Amino acid sequence: MVKRATARDVAEQAGVSKWTVIRAFTPGASITETSRAKVMAVAEKLNYRPNLLARSLATNLTHQVAVLVDDFENPYKLSFLERLTLELQSEGLVAVLININEHFDHVHALLNADQRQLDAVVMCGTAFRTEMLQDVRLDGAAPMFVLARDSQIPGVPAINCDSTLAINELCRHLHGKGYRRPGFMAGAKTLSTALGRQRAFKAFWQLHGIDEVAELAAQSYSAASGAAAARRYLNEVSPADRIDVLLCENDVLAFGAMDVIRGEFGLKVPADIAVAGFDNTLFAAAPAYDLTTYEQPVEAMVKATVSMILGREPKVSVILPGRLVVRGSA
Repeated sequence: MVKRATARDVAEQAGVSKWTVIRAFTPGASITETSRAKVMAVAEKLNYRPNLLARSLATNLTHQVAVLVDDFENPYKLSFLERLTLELQSEGLVAVLININEHFDHVHALLNADQRQLDAVVMCGTAFRTEMLQDVRLDGAAPMFVLARDSQIPGVPAINCDSTLAINELCRHLHGKGYRRPGFMAGAKTLSTALGRQRAFKAFWQLHGIDEVAELAAQSYSAASGAAAARRYLNEVSPADRIDVLLCENDVLAFGAMDVIRGEFGLKVPADIAVAGFDNTLFAAAPAYDLTTYEQPVEAMVKATVSMILGREPKVSVILPGRLVVRGSA
């Protein structure tokens, strides 16, 4: 097995010091172009690459960012992860993906990230609760950022879509179409409160003289849970008393609800019950769903998050506008 070249090997062949080699590979370091060119030529010849782990011990930076995800059933997470990892890599950072589940919760993940001296942690999910981030064991841990969700914790900025603006745009569209018996399908109660969408939905209809808003409770953010919630509602409520429009907290819930509304109960969308979602996932535009929805500003949210991680922007919560996407379902 060929021995990996070291900075000392490059220094000896280039006739410079080891520290000159280190400076040649350090952006912004003080070194003449002649010395840099000499080092780079030898490095290429020896196939030398700097040991980033060793460098991290000296700089106290690993250039690694933990990304915590707890809802892999939601296909929308894929687009977030694609944009986030792309932006991190373009800045010379590497994402460390951590799967949060019943065997490895958020606090353990955050403590683990701290032990590995990761530079930052991005919470990209729904199942964490505010009190988790206030665990005393996390004092002094890597900076945390909450992506696509609210955070009320001082020092933990949230980079989120403007839920109030989004829901008001959706509701104005639905109200303008003549719907007056609204329903809202929310995810698990302890999780959906932080999304703020249900609060804004109820507030809109109350402002327009409609106090009764049906609530369809899903157990999780999955198509199966959306289907179960719709099935339960349609079985329990007589046709004359049913809602005429259903806004789901995300597209995945809407897909499950539409499958049950049409496939099991023989109803038409939107003629009998109109359905709208939130996220504008890939399948929302498919003819099978043709879902009216709201698109979050993923690229802007990701760029804001990475800018904060790099210290280019203040570490404060920001909300950004998305856009309404009108299709045939509502």
